[in-house]
Amino acid sequence: MALTVRLVSPERVLFTGEATFVTARTQGGGDITFLAGHTSFIGALGTHPVTIRLAEGETGAGSKPGEDLVVAVHGGFVEVADDTVTILSDLAELAAEVDAERARAALTAAESAVRDDPEDEEAKAAQARANVRVTVADA
Repeated sequence: MALTVRLVSPERVLFTGEATFVTARTQGGGDITFLAGHTSFIGALGTHPVTIRLAEGETGAGSKPGEDLVVAVHGGFVEVADDTVTILSDLAELAAEVDAERARAALTAAESAVRDDPEDEEAKAAQARANVRVTVADA
């Protein structure tokens, strides 16, 4: 049995299709994996990769059936109801769209800024975003 997954950002719909599971990280709650039959759920998303395991016969965003579609998600919400997982992200990037060199350069710059001022919340947020992009690019 498969889940229907919808991944949406303000700019566009990044993915709509069938999956065997979805793993996301909620704010303050850690990682959670959704399978068919999961109870209804709603949660705020952190800045972290989301993994969508495509169902057999499903292709999307450069991934083949049975493969993982990995997405850099920067905040938003996840809702699960009736075997449908809806991810409404503030900003989301498919792995194929992430410029790995640029992400690594941004991570280096953000790490330096955090070292210079450990209390700089904007630098910490930039570091988290760049780290997710690097992780997704390397997936």
